[in-house]
Amino acid sequence: MADKTTLKYTPEHEWLDIDGNVATVGITAYAAEKLGDVVFVELPDASVAVTAGSVIGEIESTKSVGELFAPVDGTVTENNAAVVDEPSLVNSDPFGEGWLIKVQFEKAPDGLLSWDEYSALVGE
Repeated sequence: MADKTTLKYTPEHEWLDIDGNVATVGITAYAAEKLGDVVFVELPDASVAVTAGSVIGEIESTKSVGELFAPVDGTVTENNAAVVDEPSLVNSDPFGEGWLIKVQFEKAPDGLLSWDEYSALVGE
């Protein structure tokens, strides 16, 4: 499990673990809890170009369907096939095995939140 205090966050409840110019992206435990039991995950394929703020996938739960947004402009280098095969990983380990995609970017994304800022946003 990633140390959630060292990650960056979006207001759309996604986390980013940035290593050089690659960001591993997932949804937060808060988002997973609000969604309920995740039953389906659709992710972009590797080599797909994504634009920050655009819809790039879908997460469906027993309660609702949520959209996955690209947090950064770049190219998907990998998607987590394990989550597609076993969507419940998003609920059971959102900061670890439940990661969604890896995106290579040229310019670091603006407007990301620290753990303290994100915690304040969601009231944790």
